[in-house]
Amino acid sequence: MLITSRDTGRWVLPKGWPEAREPLCEAAAREAGEEAGLRGSVSHLEAGRYFYAKVLASGEEVPCEVLVFPLHVDKVADRWKEKHSRTRKWVSSSEAVRMINEPDLCQIIAYFCADPHSFP
Repeated sequence: MLITSRDTGRWVLPKGWPEAREPLCEAAAREAGEEAGLRGSVSHLEAGRYFYAKVLASGEEVPCEVLVFPLHVDKVADRWKEKHSRTRKWVSSSEAVRMINEPDLCQIIAYFCADPHSFP
């Protein structure tokens, strides 16, 4: 599932920051719930990582490293925290690669979709 970013409306995966001592995979699962209304079991193995430039309110760009953790979705909510500020869409891996602007993330998606069962 892809979602739109709140600032530019580009297509992305749910992502965010860990809270306190939260494991990174658990932060990814929490963010998927908040940003896209997804619930399920998250892999403890990352599918990959990439960098992007996050633009702050001041206009400053900060490099951010994103670790991508697969989520086996069990439930898709009709209502969720950020429903009114994002659009979500289920797409095939080939559609995702066409829709996403970050080439490194496209590679991660293609790699994961080639063998999704290798991530417990």
